[in-house]
Amino acid sequence: MSDQNLIHDLLERYAAGQRNFSNTVLRELDLIHLHLSEVDFSRVDLRQSRLGKSNFSHSRFQEADLSEAILWGADLTEADLSRAILRGADLSGAILAQAQLTESNLLKATLSGANLSQANLDRALLIEADLRSGSDRQTNLSHASFKAANLSYANLGGALLYQANLEGASLYRAVLGLRSPQLLLKTDLTEANLQGADLSYADLSGAILHRANLLHADLTGTNLNRADLTGATMPNGSVYD
Repeated sequence: MSDQNLIHDLLERYAAGQRNFSNTVLRELDLIHLHLSEVDFSRVDLRQSRLGKSNFSHSRFQEADLSEAILWGADLTEADLSRAILRGADLSGAILAQAQLTESNLLKATLSGANLSQANLDRALLIEADLRSGSDRQTNLSHASFKAANLSYANLGGALLYQANLEGASLYRAVLGLRSPQLLLKTDLTEANLQGADLSYADLSGAILHRANLLHADLTGTNLNRADLTGATMPNGSVYD
């Protein structure tokens, strides 16, 4: 079946009320600007597919392979992407509010300008992921959970991490500072939970850490130049004033 016929068949079945498309192969397809909310794409092969600007809210992508898929601007509100493979995927500007991304693989994924407010990324792999705020949109990670996630070498410059849970997360050599003079937004970690996090050699220059919890965090070689630590709980339990 040709790609166009496959897409046509998928849309016809969806219009007829079918929502379960699990365990199918939809690789390298164009599914742009479509409404496919509440579908079950569990364990579906969507590698290198183009899914930009489509509505996948409340859908299931558990264990789906979305490697190098284009999901820019896609609506994934409350979607379940647990254990999904999103290696090298482009999720810039995507809406992932309240999404489940536990144990997902986001190695080298692009999430610039994405909305991950209240998303669950516990134990997710985000090595070298790009979570920088864009010139037109701030990456929203407020209230998101990254407990025990691996964010080593990730770029979070200018991201909003208000009350985010990064307990036990690895942020080894991550960039949370102001490396670019064009980036005016400061990374906001106000009231973030960084207890026991590995921030060794991370760049937190200019970051806002008001009332953040850094108890037992590893700050070996961490760049805190011009960071605002007012009211933060330091690794030794003292409160920075």
